[in-house]
Amino acid sequence: MSALLNKGKWALTAGLWSLALLACAPADALRLRDAASKQLPVVDEFAVNALYEQIGDATSEFQAGLELRRSGQPADGRERSVAAQDRLSAAAQLCAQTPGCDTTRFVEAFQTLLRLQTLLIDPSMVGDALAEDEALAGVGEGASVPHLSHGLDQTRAMLKGRPLSEVIPLNEPVNAAIADWLTWMRPTLIAAWVNYQFLRSEMVPPYHESGLPEAVLFGILAKESAGRVHAVSRAGASGPMQFMPATGRRFGLGSENGFDMRFDPASASRASVAYLTERLDELNHDLELSLAAYNSGEGRIRRLAKKHQGKGFWSDSIYYSLPDETRDYVPKVLAAAWLFLYPQDYGLEFPQQQTAVSMLTLKHPATLGELSTCLGQTVSQPAGWFRTLRNLNPRVKAATRLPAGSKVRIPVQLLMLYPQRCMDPDFRLRVASLFDARYPEGPTVIAYTVRRGDTLASLARKSRCSRVADIARLNNIKAPRYAIRIGQKLKLPTCS
Repeated sequence: MSALLNKGKWALTAGLWSLALLACAPADALRLRDAASKQLPVVDEFAVNALYEQIGDATSEFQAGLELRRSGQPADGRERSVAAQDRLSAAAQLCAQTPGCDTTRFVEAFQTLLRLQTLLIDPSMVGDALAEDEALAGVGEGASVPHLSHGLDQTRAMLKGRPLSEVIPLNEPVNAAIADWLTWMRPTLIAAWVNYQFLRSEMVPPYHESGLPEAVLFGILAKESAGRVHAVSRAGASGPMQFMPATGRRFGLGSENGFDMRFDPASASRASVAYLTERLDELNHDLELSLAAYNSGEGRIRRLAKKHQGKGFWSDSIYYSLPDETRDYVPKVLAAAWLFLYPQDYGLEFPQQQTAVSMLTLKHPATLGELSTCLGQTVSQPAGWFRTLRNLNPRVKAATRLPAGSKVRIPVQLLMLYPQRCMDPDFRLRVASLFDARYPEGPTVIAYTVRRGDTLASLARKSRCSRVADIARLNNIKAPRYAIRIGQKLKLPTCS
């Protein structure tokens, strides 16, 4: 294996030297031609940009090859990485022959591939390499080592000494939940997986330290928020692990300088570990009852467990005493955890992600939405990067336009795309105008003529955002009768 890696590294180095020569030769040739013709070469910006696009695509393909090699498929991985390298070399050759194309970008791209190659040799070299030479357009700082696979080992699939595969029962509710995840809920499951890959380095350590299975973390995350850090439920639960305000404060998720710590992935993960550990100790290490408490409240579950001692979640006496939501929640979490452990058993393929994160220094003011728009989409993220950027920067409000010089956490693979796609002034102005636009607001009060059968109570229900007292106050209607008459003109609050 080391021979193959070294061979690959020498091939990349040779390619880098070749590109270095190309970077010089075309410039000499152009100067000679210009001297002869006294005319500047015609620059085909479309062709040049198309060549620059090849850099990002080839880098992504090379990273995908590394993924395969790391996951135990060296032949397929090497084939894919070599094909990506050949693709980059071919684009570099065309760049050398295309007026206006900067071959130094391709030199920088090969330097990036060399760094990625070191992941298979010595992952600790990655941070040093990025620190030594900011080849990624001068915008990358402090890269973290990516997790090339979710790296699950058997010790992480244990719950209090028992294999999780023995704890999760494949009964009818769990099998039905697995079927849901694999069909109409598959997009949510895949989105949860992708989001989790970028959050994993922050969220998994508390689970590993406590001995709780990582699969349980993923199961809860998938069902609660699909890995959306800023998720908020109608009931007020917030964050990737969906803590209610009081429960969050109880487990350390209060406010920090105005920021709701429920939205902080690492803190939310620690709180969920503390909550689950407390429930498991209280409920005789019963995972299903502990998850039911997570959803339905510990008080309810504590009373049911005390009333029906020795009975588990699936017993009729407890199962049918719970709300429909909880009877759905527990199997869904267990099913997602099971699919995390055994995706191949169901023909499920989680997409591989390059999760190295670095710091981007903004060259121009931008919101996260503007940044994600100019970065566009890639093969690995066809839906774009907005959710990932939001998750990686939970303290940054989506609509806040950050000034130039601000630092934003961003996937390393996007660093080279930033100078390519986000520097054009006309494009930046066009994108900024989109995010400055606002939907017109409706009136806060509308006119209404009272009809037969109307009461202030029925009108309050129709408005959905006001109370009887609000309507009465707005129209000078006296309590307690709140009398109105047919044909009377009223002002009604509106939510729009």
